Amino acid sequence: MALRLLTAVPSSSFIRSNRKGTSNRSNVSNLSVVGASKAVATANVSDKKIGESFNEQAIRLVGEVRMMLENVIDPLEKLELIGSLQRLGLSYHFQNETKRILEDIHLRADQSKALWKEGNLYATALEFRLLRQHGYNATQEVFSGFMDEMGNFKSSLCEDCKGLLNLYEASHLSMEGEGILDIARDFAAKQLQQHLKQKQIDEYVRMLLEHALELPLHWRVSRLEARWFIDVYEKREERNPMLLELAKLDFNIVQAAHQDDLRYVSKWWRDIGLGEKLPFARDRLMENFLWAVGVAFDPQFGNLRITLTKIASLITSIDDLYDVYGTLDELELFTQAVERWDINAMELLPEYMEICFFALYNSINEIAFGDLKEHGFHTIPFLKKAVLMEAKWYHSGYIPTFKEYIDNAWISISGPDDSNLIYCSSMILRLADDLGTSVDELEGGDVPKSIQCYMRETGCSEVEAREQVKTLIDATWKRMNEEYLMTHSSLSLPFKHIALNIARMAQCMYQYGDGLGVANLEPKDRVLLLLVLSIPYGEKLI
Repeated sequence: MALRLLTAVPSSSFIRSNRKGTSNRSNVSNLSVVGASKAVATANVSDKKIGESFNEQAIRLVGEVRMMLENVIDPLEKLELIGSLQRLGLSYHFQNETKRILEDIHLRADQSKALWKEGNLYATALEFRLLRQHGYNATQEVFSGFMDEMGNFKSSLCEDCKGLLNLYEASHLSMEGEGILDIARDFAAKQLQQHLKQKQIDEYVRMLLEHALELPLHWRVSRLEARWFIDVYEKREERNPMLLELAKLDFNIVQAAHQDDLRYVSKWWRDIGLGEKLPFARDRLMENFLWAVGVAFDPQFGNLRITLTKIASLITSIDDLYDVYGTLDELELFTQAVERWDINAMELLPEYMEICFFALYNSINEIAFGDLKEHGFHTIPFLKKAVLMEAKWYHSGYIPTFKEYIDNAWISISGPDDSNLIYCSSMILRLADDLGTSVDELEGGDVPKSIQCYMRETGCSEVEAREQVKTLIDATWKRMNEEYLMTHSSLSLPFKHIALNIARMAQCMYQYGDGLGVANLEPKDRVLLLLVLSIPYGEKLI
């Protein structure tokens, strides 16, 4: 029935007057669903026999690394090993071992002075970062010993490149009111910039410094970071061959699981037909699946990735219906139909909206019987009301205040929720989106975003407004770090990780501009690296 309805509507029915511009939101991606699916189908890890060989080899290597973790005595070596496993994308294999090690280090840090890190900025910063990343509320006071009587970091630290790099990374796990970490970030960033100007700097170190200053590790997506770091780690002289071998192998195995998910969701997208029947809407299944992988890459989260991709793809189409194509009267009809959540409401909609509503109604109802119903996805009526408000702003020419925009964005981007962690994550998603897409969306006739609202309200320049939005993003990260470390929170640790990953993925996708509205090289490269191209490996692995 769904396919008959979708194929019955001619594309000419979309040609209407009084529509917004659509040139900047069109389907211009060269990496189509069909093309990527074909590439996935021919990926070299898809062969069953090779896959079985990979799994056997990986199980053996995981066991050997687990023994390595158990046998290391020196606390700093343990932390370095945990840090390497994290950046190589392997930490999910060793969660129990990591927890035991960090619990022991955290307890001992409170009991006595740890000689292994005394006066060692590198060791202190590495310990602080890993403890906070794993939910232990390490105190910023551990860095006070590296400061002078004036409250500045000692000048003797300026040549400690490794220590400065780890101090810089640690400072991004700060919370509101932690002045020492604010000073640490500014000091470390300034000194690292000076190190980059040195001609004799080691190439491996240069890559790490440039990477960190571009975007700190705490703000990066772990799966993308693993793909980048595997190549970088291979250039390191003191690399551990076993870790490198396992990292390459595990990446390809996990990629194969992602490819299976992608095949499934690609078929679903072709079956509902929105990409073909709504030419004004973005066909961004691949980018939406990339989002899902960034939020939850672990192999066992396949159902979550599929569900997230479905939801994101539907919302992307509906977002364009509101922002790009629909008239205000039509949008009010569509919102009323969603609020009623009745299939009979389709009778009042224009033909092109029938497709959107029918796909939304069937897909959400199917999902609601599964996991998403248990996780509180009852936000569709609120979502549509919020997006309708943006449509009213557009048609009336009204430019909201910065506060009005932020308040409405909270509902529009994710839905009302009493969790500050979700609020912060969603707000970073909206603000990062605005930084990357404001120019393109405004050229297409969209409602003003946070940058334009702030410019109009304060009279500042666009550059100043963008800096204000970046400052707000940074402040929101501090609030989110504090929520993450709350021990009395009702949210589980895996759920907290997913919330952080949403914010990380937002910063990643909009780092070089629009990650969804206008197709550009960076998202395509990421799709290829994460979902299509496996990492080359030696013959002994086959």
